[in-house]
Amino acid sequence: MNLSTKNQLVNPWIYFAATFAWTWLLWGIAILFGAGMDSALGFGLLLLGVTGPMVTGIAFTYLTRDAEGRRDYWKRVVGFRRIPFRWYLVILLFVPILNLAAAGLDVLTGGSGATWGDAVLSFASNPLSIVPSILFASLIPFLEELGWRGYVLDRLQERHTALVSSLILGVVWSSWHLPLFFVEGSYQSGLGVGTLAFWLFMVGIVPLSVAFTWIYNHTRRSTLAVILFHSMINFTGELIALTERADTLSILLWCVAATGIAIIWGAKTLSRHPGSQPLGFDRKTV
Repeated sequence: MNLSTKNQLVNPWIYFAATFAWTWLLWGIAILFGAGMDSALGFGLLLLGVTGPMVTGIAFTYLTRDAEGRRDYWKRVVGFRRIPFRWYLVILLFVPILNLAAAGLDVLTGGSGATWGDAVLSFASNPLSIVPSILFASLIPFLEELGWRGYVLDRLQERHTALVSSLILGVVWSSWHLPLFFVEGSYQSGLGVGTLAFWLFMVGIVPLSVAFTWIYNHTRRSTLAVILFHSMINFTGELIALTERADTLSILLWCVAATGIAIIWGAKTLSRHPGSQPLGFDRKTV
């Protein structure tokens, strides 16, 4: 590959275009043929579509990184020791505490707060039913984060501040989910299009992205850390079902948390960790 082509490929928007092409093509086929989650075809197409960020993340890593960069990519996926103990606590407790706070605020203002999620209710009658919930909570983050944070976040942070990079990735990540609202049986289709739940989902991903970068940059760019954090978001949703008002409050709390992170740790890096910079780091502040 010549230098000119390689320089074009490092543009994060080329990665985004390739990821959307992969995912939206497969999900678009499912929509075109009316294949929902309850059919083998629909489930297969949806699962293959979710692999888009991972497939393109790995491909772009091998196309644009040298041998050291490729080794670094995989080390960040499996390196448990990259994550300080206190950040394991952040990863495990941040989301449950935030959701419980949202439920508490809802109760204080006259609401019912939350109920046990489907995973808990199903577990009571069939303990093995927890297995699909665990798979959902862990597999989907793995397939997504090998691209979103494993590859492209570094590319964004080479060009922008950590905060701007987070906001860009958050908007792109949110938009990537759009076809799922038209696939019967998907979680997103249950929310509906244009409903309050729809907007809570689409807007809520953006402040989440700031927290992801904050954790990523504090754990020496650990892809494993953000996979675990993403898993906790999914698994907490399986365990605790917030009311609509509590869900709205949770998004407000995520926005407050993202704002606090930017103020306390600084918009430039969202971190004071000296190892948060990607290989070949050359950030231009915008």
